[in-house]
Amino acid sequence: MSKQIQDAYIVSATRTPIGKSHRGYFRNYRPDDLLATTLKAALAAVPGLDPKVIEDIICGCAIPEAQQGLNVARIGAVLAGLPNSIGGITVNRFCASGLSAVQMAADRIRVGEAEVMIAAGVESMSMVPMMGNSPSLSPSIFERDGDVGIAYGMGLTAEKVAQQWKVSREAQDAFALQSHQRALAAQQAGEFADEITPIEVTDRTPDLATGESTVKTRTVSLDEGARPDTSIEGLAKLRTVFAARGSVTAGNSSQTSDGAGALIIASEKACKQYDLKPLARFVSFASKGVPPHIMGIGPIEAIPAALRYAGLTQDAIDWIELNEAFAAQSIAVMNTLGLDPAKVNPMGGAIALGHPLGATGAIRSATVVHALQRKKLKYGMVTMCVGMGQGAAGIFERV
Repeated sequence: MSKQIQDAYIVSATRTPIGKSHRGYFRNYRPDDLLATTLKAALAAVPGLDPKVIEDIICGCAIPEAQQGLNVARIGAVLAGLPNSIGGITVNRFCASGLSAVQMAADRIRVGEAEVMIAAGVESMSMVPMMGNSPSLSPSIFERDGDVGIAYGMGLTAEKVAQQWKVSREAQDAFALQSHQRALAAQQAGEFADEITPIEVTDRTPDLATGESTVKTRTVSLDEGARPDTSIEGLAKLRTVFAARGSVTAGNSSQTSDGAGALIIASEKACKQYDLKPLARFVSFASKGVPPHIMGIGPIEAIPAALRYAGLTQDAIDWIELNEAFAAQSIAVMNTLGLDPAKVNPMGGAIALGHPLGATGAIRSATVVHALQRKKLKYGMVTMCVGMGQGAAGIFERV
């Protein structure tokens, strides 16, 4: 017997601050512990919910190996002290892993297979390198010109986009500066407070003379990457990183980062039964493929599809979190689709705030959900390009 599609509601959405990889907040903080901390924070926001009714945890992770391997979703659940009855599955769609986790969890509810789910994302780029510890691509991809783009570094794909869409170095640097300015303004105004769970971190400094370590504990509550000293002059001095005569630099690219996010998603029945206040309704999701060598344009294909599935026009979207993998691809997407710059990343994006790969989709979903509530807006979107040639987009509605 077929079941009627039901709505899925976000009832809790939180994230960690985003730390700089290798030298930042979470350089010594294991990703499974970071996930566990975030899961506990998400549950603490809904005290009326009995954890035993949670059907499953779906967690996005772009490089699920080493410290974030062995099914980090299940490990995070165990470390968080959740009931053993709750399962866990780790999913990987690279930069859209966290958003795909939200979509998959919502879909379980929408088809009636679950009443309460957790969607999450986690990534430690401090502990697990960009391509993993031992990357190995099939030699077959080098046999045809159309396939070799899979092997391109992300920065080189951004250079290809900048060339094809005629995005200048000056435009990229100006976009990067705006990202920092918006992020700093939002931090100063306390705009991130509702979505961020402060995290306690411990720093240990060895004293070679005594052989002992100094231990200091501090609480971090803001994303670490936004720089008040960013300027057009400073950005213009940076050398290109991926092509000798290119335009993509470290300054107009996203920051490698560490972080986690988690959302609790429930059916209307569960909301009533456990007295849960819905923050937003999950409306639609789309993923589309594009040529791997210009993977940054993925949202150009995914956004129209997500809008079509939702039965909405682009003008109906009030807030857009477009992941700033690179300024070049962000500008290309915005110009091609005619996105309103005032609606795109009003609080800055990954160039300033950071991009912990598989966690970003869950993190930016938390941003959208709370922004819609705070600003009394109706529809928000999370969208991003995805390595090896994909784009993803998800739409949320404030309730």
